[in-house]
Amino acid sequence: MPRVKGHSQRKHKKVLKLAKGYRAAASSRFKAANEAVLHAGQYAYIGRKQKRRNIRKLWIQRLNAAVREHDVSYSKFIAGLRGAKIELDRKILADIAVNDPETFSKIVEKAKT
Repeated sequence: MPRVKGHSQRKHKKVLKLAKGYRAAASSRFKAANEAVLHAGQYAYIGRKQKRRNIRKLWIQRLNAAVREHDVSYSKFIAGLRGAKIELDRKILADIAVNDPETFSKIVEKAKT
């Protein structure tokens, strides 16, 4: 059976291509580049989760600011929404609060009662 060649070369090439632009040995030596690429993948994965977290925090901050103008706390507002059986998520509520204040004030009034 003939010897297979080129598998490791292809792997090295792929990793070095991903590591292009990294500093020092991390862009030119396979071992260092492989390590750097693996860590970069982990950071990217974690970053995607953090991004979702940060966006949700932003929605909550926007809602809190908008609701306080109507003399209600954020927690009371969310509890009021649940009590009034209004099923709008924070993303939609934050968008309404920013772009359509009249509709948002009606929603707040319903949540108050």
